[in-house]
Amino acid sequence: MTCIKKPMTCIKAVFNWSGGKDSAHALLKAMQSGKYEIIYLLTVVDRETGCSTMHGIPLDLLEAQSESIGIPLYIVNPQSNDSAADYERAMSDAVRYFKSLGVTHFIFGDIFLHDIKKYREDRLEPYGIEVVEPLWGKSSMEVMHDYLESGLRTVVVTTMADSLGEKAIGKEVDSAFVASLPDDVDPNGENGEYHTFCFDGPLFRSPVPFRLGKVFTRSYDVRSDDGKMETCECCCASLSRSDPFISCAKVPR
Repeated sequence: MTCIKKPMTCIKAVFNWSGGKDSAHALLKAMQSGKYEIIYLLTVVDRETGCSTMHGIPLDLLEAQSESIGIPLYIVNPQSNDSAADYERAMSDAVRYFKSLGVTHFIFGDIFLHDIKKYREDRLEPYGIEVVEPLWGKSSMEVMHDYLESGLRTVVVTTMADSLGEKAIGKEVDSAFVASLPDDVDPNGENGEYHTFCFDGPLFRSPVPFRLGKVFTRSYDVRSDDGKMETCECCCASLSRSDPFISCAKVPR
């Protein structure tokens, strides 16, 4: 359903789905290109929390996004989020499965982080899988301008505590939000300054109903390229599915 050309001319692909702004933006671009038959949205979900890593989107909301988009969700559940080996094993199993289905391309929503792009390429090249980055090659502000014109709607659900902090939680990513960002914050949050939940726009058959809960703070460990572990503190809002649709304009405190 994602390829507007004849099926035989489409490239069979998997989209690596976070549920956030850049992921939705890149998926929209890939679908509009008409080049790809996207057979799955691939998402990593924490076994303990039942939520996506980093964005903290619950599984039922990821499933609601998938259903509204019309592409099935494929869940990867590493045995332990603390073990790089478990993560690599789970992802390798998924890649081998997709390869058996004839998948030749994995699509991502990265913008300018070369180390992450290289990491993906190094891991997928041995399987003959090509990395596609629809948002790559433009400045972050150009990507943001394109996003603002796309019709997609997202809300901020996670921020770095020492950057945007609690005050940005619950804000919709629009021109006013972008204008309010400090000079040292990337417009798209590409350095991890903020993460989002995409709930409406041309990707979706209908808006994904959700509710934002109270804001809380959590800490987690991040392994840097040199192997050192650093502890980061985030401000987060718990997300839950709601029916009917509830506006995301205000967050309970």
